[in-house]
Amino acid sequence: MGHASVMAPLIVAGVALLLLHIGVQAISVTRELGSAWNAGPRDEGLGPKGAFAGRAERALRNYLETFPAFGIMALTLIALERADGLGLAGALLWLAARLIYLPVYLAGIPYLRSLVWVAALIGLLLMVIRAVV
Repeated sequence: MGHASVMAPLIVAGVALLLLHIGVQAISVTRELGSAWNAGPRDEGLGPKGAFAGRAERALRNYLETFPAFGIMALTLIALERADGLGLAGALLWLAARLIYLPVYLAGIPYLRSLVWVAALIGLLLMVIRAVV
């Protein structure tokens, strides 16, 4: 199996997870503020006040902070033909941790959320190490 064929499904899964984050955030804020607000220009500066919608928004923002790095590193590993070993393990760890992160964050579980975030960060670091070593 080639490098691209191993890493490409993980990139696609990362995009699917991004869409899930967007969907959860959009549905939760629409439930809180209503479809008229969601369809409007949102000039009034309102944002979610409820715990769940706020967590969904923060989780999406957090995902958006790391997803570009994941995508860049995955493509870099493919280009370098190093999308194996430590690089693949890092990508799998990042994706698994990010999958766990959303429900943990939405449930409001402290410490575990931070631990899962650190695991995802370690996954990115493993990808960086594979790119340079």
